[in-house]
Amino acid sequence: MRAFRKIINKHQVDSILPLGWEQWRVGFAVCVLLLAACCFPLNAQAQISFDFKPGGAAKLLRARSALLNMYVDTLNEQKLVDAAIRGMIEDLDPHTQYSTAEEAKRMTEMFSGHFDGIGVQYRMLDDTLLVIKTVAGGPSEKAGLQPGDRIVRVNDSIIAGVKMKQEDINKRLRGKKGTSVRVAVKRSGVKKLLSFELKRKAIPTQSIHCAYMIRPTVGYIRLETFAMTSHEEFVKAVGQLRNEGMQMLILDLQNNTGGILDAAVRIMNEFLEKDELIVYGEGTNYKRRDYRADGRGTLKQLPVYVLINYESASASEIVAGALQDQDRGTIVGQRSFGKGCIQSPVMLDDGSMLRVTVAHFYSPSGRCIQKPFQRGHRKEYETEILAREKSGEFFSADSVHVNDSLRYETLKQHRTVFGGGGIVPDEFVPIDTTTVSRQFTRLLAAGIPQDVCLRFWDNHRTAYEQQFPTLSEYEQKFIVPDELIDEILRQGEKKDIRAKDETDAANCRLRLKKYLRVLMATDIFDTCEGIMIGNADNQVLQHTLKLIADKQ
Repeated sequence: MRAFRKIINKHQVDSILPLGWEQWRVGFAVCVLLLAACCFPLNAQAQISFDFKPGGAAKLLRARSALLNMYVDTLNEQKLVDAAIRGMIEDLDPHTQYSTAEEAKRMTEMFSGHFDGIGVQYRMLDDTLLVIKTVAGGPSEKAGLQPGDRIVRVNDSIIAGVKMKQEDINKRLRGKKGTSVRVAVKRSGVKKLLSFELKRKAIPTQSIHCAYMIRPTVGYIRLETFAMTSHEEFVKAVGQLRNEGMQMLILDLQNNTGGILDAAVRIMNEFLEKDELIVYGEGTNYKRRDYRADGRGTLKQLPVYVLINYESASASEIVAGALQDQDRGTIVGQRSFGKGCIQSPVMLDDGSMLRVTVAHFYSPSGRCIQKPFQRGHRKEYETEILAREKSGEFFSADSVHVNDSLRYETLKQHRTVFGGGGIVPDEFVPIDTTTVSRQFTRLLAAGIPQDVCLRFWDNHRTAYEQQFPTLSEYEQKFIVPDELIDEILRQGEKKDIRAKDETDAANCRLRLKKYLRVLMATDIFDTCEGIMIGNADNQVLQHTLKLIADKQ
């Protein structure tokens, strides 16, 4: 079982919509406040007084001036302003958020479909950057960097053995497209450091990590997030699968926490007839806006199954809700997260961003996707997933909470569906109890399996690549070494991570075997091959394949 307490932190990004008057008004007010804060400095002896009306911005300015000019220690004004903004939104819904300039930049990169850099996949091992793979066609591959290389210096900065934060390393490796960066590399078997001059370029970040024919007529697509390039990637993947004989599609949205609204709408457009409703947004100060299909989709007759779980959120729920309400697809898995907020970004003058919840999303039948939230009760909202676990919802369909007063009907077949937050699947699949291990969750959170596996892989890379030249041979012959699992458990004990009982210990070993099998397939081959290996134990997927087989 995943660490449910951390799930809420993964659901903070949603659609980017054009700013209306109400959003600009919020941004303008904040900008006025920040501008005023910069334009009215007071010295320590000055009496704090303003001509502004009592309360509101004048009150904030008075407090700011008092702190900056009278406090016993020196204060960082920028941190003070950041904290003030966060304080203003503290009791609002958890998805209205303030991001610093650096956080906003990372968020933009995440959903833009690319970033500017040198094109390497890496992990940190003993405070050293270890290259796992080079991006095909990227600067590093073209220059000759290889998996297993250790980058020890970037320009004039030593990055090995100095406990540098990953974000600081990224700052040095990434940069404006066309600029150059020098890296010094330690390569196994080579005494001297190797030097490379790399010219940064746009590196694509894919939102579809795997698409393949899982059965002779069944295509499978794993969509990780909804980004600006997602629709383009989706159409390309569908085209390839159709050429391979796809007659029905499994779209895997498990653990997909959402992204850009436009991406969800464009993907849904492929499945629906002209003018069929995909989703609509509405709020107290936000006039209803409908998003409908334009009729130019190419998959209007293709049977589709959508996989969701408790971490599927936002744009994932828009897709699942639309397919369900339009009786266009079958939804399989567990009830989704329940994040249906429309958020508008307000960019501030220093590059920071305020994301304001302005309305809620509703599925075509009128169901509000957003689960209930009571202002001032953030903790209850953040632990709602834990409450589901304790109620047994993950393990039994009978325990799934539905609100009888929020009954709706699908638009064509008039099947009963329920509101109240999230999308309840057509076919419930319980979580396998053998996957529940507190010890495994703690080990994973501490990064121990990843580190131990990386050391093992670094020492056995060549032998394993030669032993398993194809995925088929890996599937048939690879067995996770017991000594690898034993070493992970030993390292866990050093950090006081132990099983609470025999069942927990047995489940932990089983989870480690499955996890390491996927992790090593990813390192030997690539991400898609790792997903393909993991799909053999994907209970929701296997249930879906059985549904398909039973209908044929």
